[in-house]
Amino acid sequence: MFWKRDSEANAPELSEQLLAIVGAQLPEADPATVRIVAAISGLLACVAFSDRELHESERKHLRDVLGRVHGMRSEGAEAICGLLEQHLTQLTVVNPHSYTRSLRELADREMRLEVLDVLVDIGAADGELSFRETQMIRRLTGALGLEQDDYNTAQARHRDRLSSNKS
Repeated sequence: MFWKRDSEANAPELSEQLLAIVGAQLPEADPATVRIVAAISGLLACVAFSDRELHESERKHLRDVLGRVHGMRSEGAEAICGLLEQHLTQLTVVNPHSYTRSLRELADREMRLEVLDVLVDIGAADGELSFRETQMIRRLTGALGLEQDDYNTAQARHRDRLSSNKS
């Protein structure tokens, strides 16, 4: 495509907003940590919204995960989730590769495996790991520099929630 879509044109600005909000909620964090938390936030939103629905259980899980970040201010998860929810489509459709690239550059394998576990958990948070969520997580697994076996291990905890529905 020759011309950018409106959502693509706004993506860098939204990514900067996400970094700014994460930075404000982690005042003691170094720039690399801020990038890592912003990338994890974006990937969580990508998986949660991959089926084009954001269920309340996924919202709660997103807030819980972000609330566990060391040094996060008490209102931090709410502020980050507010931006994610406000611009869900733009942040999740355009940016998954920048999120995974940040994590490949800044996080060791162990941390990327933890991120994969959290991604599978948010996909299953609504009681079902849908086909679209599974496909998104599989793509993100490779983009994070992880292997199919890593995905299989993470997904095995939620095998009972797998959906065969491809819609």
